[in-house]
Amino acid sequence: MNEIKIFCPATIANLSCGFDVLGLCLETAGDEMIIRKSIVKGVRITKIVGADLPLETEKNVAGVAALAMLDNVATPFGFEIEIYKNIKAGSGIGSSAASSAGAVFGINELLGRPFTREELVLFAMQGEKLASGNAHADNVAPALLGGFVLVRSSNPLDLIKIESPPELYATVVHPQIELKTSDARSVLKQNVSLKSAITQWGNVGGLIAGLYIKDYELIGRSLHDEIIEPVRSVLIPGFDLIKKAALENGALGSGISGSGPSIFALSKGKETAEKIGVAMSEVYENMNLPYEIHVSKVNDEGIKVII
Repeated sequence: MNEIKIFCPATIANLSCGFDVLGLCLETAGDEMIIRKSIVKGVRITKIVGADLPLETEKNVAGVAALAMLDNVATPFGFEIEIYKNIKAGSGIGSSAASSAGAVFGINELLGRPFTREELVLFAMQGEKLASGNAHADNVAPALLGGFVLVRSSNPLDLIKIESPPELYATVVHPQIELKTSDARSVLKQNVSLKSAITQWGNVGGLIAGLYIKDYELIGRSLHDEIIEPVRSVLIPGFDLIKKAALENGALGSGISGSGPSIFALSKGKETAEKIGVAMSEVYENMNLPYEIHVSKVNDEGIKVII
C-alpha cells in the first residue's frame, strides 16, 4: 500500500467537569487526509484545502506529529500529506487534533502498524503542543481510540477508553468566530478553592460511573463545570442563552466544547438531539450570528480508512 485516505473525526474535550482529562469522538463531523509514500525522505505537506494553514512541515501540527513519530521508527522512504479541512481552526471541536492524529494514524498504516493506537497518541500530542503550547491528549486520544477517553495521566500516558451508552447523542453549535486555545487558556486561574475542587472531583467520578452503567440521568447530573466554564463562558457570544435553550429542550447537560467557542449538549436519543439543534440555531438566528450545527452519535471507532 503506497497511499491511504482517512477520515479524521472531530472531538469534544473537557466535557464540562473533565478539563484536560476527558474527551469524546464524534461520528458525523471531521476532516479527510490523503497520505502517500514518497521517494524523498521526511514529511511534506503538499496540499491544504478548506483552511489557511501553513504548508511548512515544522509549522503544521500534522507535520510536527508525523516528525515525532518518524524519530522513533526507521523508514527508507518519506511521506506526503494532503489535508482537507472541514473542522475550522479555533472551533473548539478538535481541529488541530484531527490533523495531528490523522497524520500519525495514516503513516502508521502505510508502515504496517508498528505502533498501537495508544502509542500513536504520544506522537499526536506533539502537534497539540504546537497548537496550544500544551501537549494534552483529551482530543487526540478519542480521535485515535474512539468513544470516550479518560486521560488518567499524561506523564506517563495512561488512557482508559469507555464505550458510549448506545442512545447517547451530541449536539454541537459553532458560532463562526475563532477562539484560540492558547488565548482561552490565558484567562484560567492557576489556583482553585478546595470546595470547588471537591465538587469537580465528584462530578468527574459521577460522569465516568454514569457512562459505565449507562445511567443517563447520572451523566446529566455530572455534566457541571465548577472551575473552567465560569471563566471561559464570557468569551463566547450567547453562551448562557444557548445552554438554557439546550436544557429546556431535553439536554442531559451542556457546556463549552474544548476551549470554545463551540457549545455542546449531550442527550438521550437522536430526536432530542435534533430538537436541541433547532433550539440552539434559533438563539444565533436571533443574534444574527453565523453558526454551524452538528448532531452526532458518539463514534466508538475513531479515525478510519475510507475508500
